[in-house]
Amino acid sequence: MNYDQYSSKNSDAEISSLPLYTIGIASKLAGTSVHTLRMYENKGLILPHKTKTKRRVYSKTDIERILCIRRHIVEDGLNIAGIKTILAMVPCWEFKPCSKASRESCDAYTSTSEPCWAASQKGKECQNIDCRTCDVYLLANKCSDIKALYKELMNKKD
Repeated sequence: MNYDQYSSKNSDAEISSLPLYTIGIASKLAGTSVHTLRMYENKGLILPHKTKTKRRVYSKTDIERILCIRRHIVEDGLNIAGIKTILAMVPCWEFKPCSKASRESCDAYTSTSEPCWAASQKGKECQNIDCRTCDVYLLANKCSDIKALYKELMNKKD
């Protein structure tokens, strides 16, 4: 993990994305179990940072995302499959434009069960990016209705 990239001159968003919390601390901050956090990761709902020794490390942004997932489960009555399906429906190609050829070879374009960051086959525009910084992945952190978030992102794009 390279912490030198963060300095006092960085924006709030960059500071919020700084991986600081171990899985144990993250589970306490999110009010859930370590097992649940691992399950969210295995199901493709969260992308924690990993150290060189493969330990999971979470940022403030990750904690916000976990709290949103919990809210959708507890308050909205959604299950993990429902959350994944909703997130898979977000047209990532609208936010990160890609060629038609890339879309055709990208699982995110054709799949309705996996969000774009969990796609096994990605278009060339997304192959070498950190999905944690992508607007589409960050969409789920805001914890409001998906239509309003989609409209917000579309306005941001213009």
